[in-house]
Amino acid sequence: QLQASGGGLVQTGGSLRLSCAASGRTFSTSHMGWFRQAPGKGREFVAVISWSGGTTTYGDSVKGRFTVSRDNAKNTMYLELNSLKPEDTAVYYCAQLNWYGISTSAVASWGQGTLVTVSS
Repeated sequence: QLQASGGGLVQTGGSLRLSCAASGRTFSTSHMGWFRQAPGKGREFVAVISWSGGTTTYGDSVKGRFTVSRDNAKNTMYLELNSLKPEDTAVYYCAQLNWYGISTSAVASWGQGTLVTVSS
């Protein structure tokens, strides 16, 4: 089970840190990802991190602004959001992956979302 938290309302240029807490014994051996869904749009890839944390990949729209990390001892993944823009407004979902990939087809299980709203 995945539990995302940390969303909220922030002004343009601001920062947030999202967390994804996982229960169960498979977190430390699973690749993990973040996706987001803006109102009226499909689910978009944001970031993926390998099970060890040694490899990360980002979507083009967030590259250089967002940072994904994980703490396997705490069964938690993080997403640091910086230089936020109104177009970053979306529900952010964490996901456990079947393989290291950027498509929703790689997702084994979804967490519930956390809403990020960026005001202009």
